[in-house]
Amino acid sequence: MSAATPAPRGVDAADSFRDDSFPLIFERSSPGRRAARPPLVPGASMAALLGDEHLRSEAPRLPEVAELDLVRHYTTLAHRQFSIDGNVYPLGSCTMKYNPKLHEAVAGYFQDVHPYQDEASAQGVLTVLAELQQDLATITGMDAVSLQPAAGAHGELAGILMIRAYHEARGEGEQRRVVICPDGAHGTNPATASMAGYDVVEVPTGPDGEVDLAAFEEALNPQVAAVMLTNPNTLGIFETRILAISEAAHAVGAQLYYDGANLNAIVGLARPGDMGFDVVHLNLHKTFTTPHGGGGPGTGPVGVKAHLAPYLPTPLLVQREDGSVGIEGPRPTAIGRLRSFYGNVGNLVRAWAYIRTLGLEGLRRVAMMAVLNANYLRVRMREAGYTIAFDRVNMHEFVAQPPEGIRTLDLAKMLLDYGVHPMTVYFPLVVREAMMVEPTETESLETLDAYAAVLGQVLRDAQADPEAARAAPHSTPVRRLDETGAARRPVLRYQPPSG
Repeated sequence: MSAATPAPRGVDAADSFRDDSFPLIFERSSPGRRAARPPLVPGASMAALLGDEHLRSEAPRLPEVAELDLVRHYTTLAHRQFSIDGNVYPLGSCTMKYNPKLHEAVAGYFQDVHPYQDEASAQGVLTVLAELQQDLATITGMDAVSLQPAAGAHGELAGILMIRAYHEARGEGEQRRVVICPDGAHGTNPATASMAGYDVVEVPTGPDGEVDLAAFEEALNPQVAAVMLTNPNTLGIFETRILAISEAAHAVGAQLYYDGANLNAIVGLARPGDMGFDVVHLNLHKTFTTPHGGGGPGTGPVGVKAHLAPYLPTPLLVQREDGSVGIEGPRPTAIGRLRSFYGNVGNLVRAWAYIRTLGLEGLRRVAMMAVLNANYLRVRMREAGYTIAFDRVNMHEFVAQPPEGIRTLDLAKMLLDYGVHPMTVYFPLVVREAMMVEPTETESLETLDAYAAVLGQVLRDAQADPEAARAAPHSTPVRRLDETGAARRPVLRYQPPSG
């Protein structure tokens, strides 16, 4: 940039090419500057081509930039985004798994299939979906599966509504008004139960990190409709007394619901159906590497034992006598339709490809490596000065705590200065200053060591300079925000400076 060239408005000349003062696209705007201009018929005006009624009375308030500036702007933005493709993403509970590119290609094979086309011309994709249903039933130990739910919480709702329909069909709908959840449950569990019209009873975590069995048994009575559990639980600990819990729940006529968020730790090794669960939902992004986040597209298949199968949401995929796969419409006992068509096909195909790529032995290795990686990192964090809540052999994730006087929030913000995404913070609520860490099976030993080194460094930095820790991050374009203000008074569109 020469001395005669003005800097973009709102940006100092000395900072024009610095990443940490990256201007908005509006701040790059210069009147009259543009990229490609659409060709017009010689001698014809835009009004003649479109008609006066389709023309704006005034120009839209859009930035005016050249094509190269536009390309560089969005390319730089793309490089600034945090993603599993570029960085370690150790979100406990949320499980940010790597999405293999092979599965993206397989999903692309079906991008031209339309949900309204005739079944006979869509046998390829319908067969893939039917095979995925069977795969998920086999993996979870269920008898029937619906791929329809659009998210994990959506699958939860389907499961609890089926349990409600089951009790109502037995004449116990009015009697059974309670759902039991552990105090460390995912927030969607009690929310789902409440949405379905149930009262929620919370049972505490015992000193070993598992459900307090005595308190659980005391909460059981004929009013309980369902028990919602995650196994391994949200502390990353396997519920070793799950068979006793299942037997006690069934003894009072309750149904056992499995939150499949943590299936990644046991996939191919243990099945919820063999533990006594009656219904399970799966988060395909957590266990089967489909894309995650951004408000969708989500997938939360739900599986059931045979006695709940009549209540599955419709439509359902069915195998016809001639060997073809068809779509069965409404049934009188079903809880109804949960979403349009039959699930998020693109993600479902990705999950099918993942299972078929690995096979049963590959899935078992996934679970074993996820557990190994988590326990290796658990020990490394303990050596770095962190406290491990319920310090025992964990499954695929664990919960750590900083020393007294150090805030988890400050450490999480400090990690951003190292280009590392923070772990899940302040969950589960049963652990003070919780730091839930899940490296997944795909991270290498070198990555785990580098991550552990950063965790040790930020802790030492916070202890040496508490004021700097409370002001972190220091190198990001946007520094620490007033998160409450940002949530309640968000700025959602560009406002040019006055004057």
